[in-house]
Formats: sequence, C-alpha cells, structure tokens
Amino acid sequence: MPTETPFADVLEAADRLSLEEQEDVVEILHHRIVERRREELAGEIHQAEAEHRAGQTEPRTAEDLMREILG
Repeated sequence: MPTETPFADVLEAADRLSLEEQEDVVEILHHRIVERRREELAGEIHQAEAEHRAGQTEPRTAEDLMREILG
C-alpha cells in the first residue's frame, strides 16, 4: 500500500474543515504566497543593486533587451 504524501495529507485535513474554514485557509495561503513572492523579488532587487554597485552590469536600452529576448 503506497504511503500518502504530505500534500495529500494536507488536502485530506482540509476536507475535514468546514467550508468557512477552508475559505480562511485559502485566504491565509494566498497572503503567504504573495508575501513570499515579495521577499523573492526584494532579494532579486538587492542582488541586482549589488551587481550594479560592483560594476558588473552595463547600461542597455529597451530595444537592446527586446533584441536579446526575441533573438
């Protein structure tokens, strides 16, 4: 008999909650995800600023970036 994954355990536990509690869980998780994304973005911004201060970047125009993306 295969063992359940923690994800499946979470889903089963959520099934035992009332509808209102499930909605609360969804809202809480949504806010946590948004906060984690903000933290990731802030980290990327700090890294980019540090690279810029260290002279590891060079100026580019929007056209240069688009050529690189599409090229």
